[in-house]
Amino acid sequence: MVEFALVLPLLLTLALGVLDFGKALNYWIDETHLANETARWAAVNGAPCATGSLQQCAAQQADTPELRNNVSVCIVNPGSGGYLVGNPVQVKVQYVYTWLPWFPRRLGFPTTTRIGSSATMRLEANLVPGADVGTCA
Repeated sequence: MVEFALVLPLLLTLALGVLDFGKALNYWIDETHLANETARWAAVNGAPCATGSLQQCAAQQADTPELRNNVSVCIVNPGSGGYLVGNPVQVKVQYVYTWLPWFPRRLGFPTTTRIGSSATMRLEANLVPGADVGTCA
């Protein structure tokens, strides 16, 4: 019983760490999907939402409320020449992930990681610059 009591915290930390890594991986996959969808919407100058900017619309497409409320979506033109047909448009999606939020921070483990993804597509319609486009933080 004493040995079990000594090993149990380590086993629980390992098991919960694996689950946390799976959650982070799922968020990264979701961000990749959001970046691809948003790049496609920007390429054709359309969005499925009736109101709000393209970034707000993309953020609302996330799977979980945690990701939906804290994801950063930005649309940039990586080249020169403006948002005209044939030019590239790039979408960057980022989220600051907190590792093992229940774990004591005094042990020195990293607390947060910026998880991100990006997608670049060729514009098929002119994208009107304004509230929908800008630089990434």
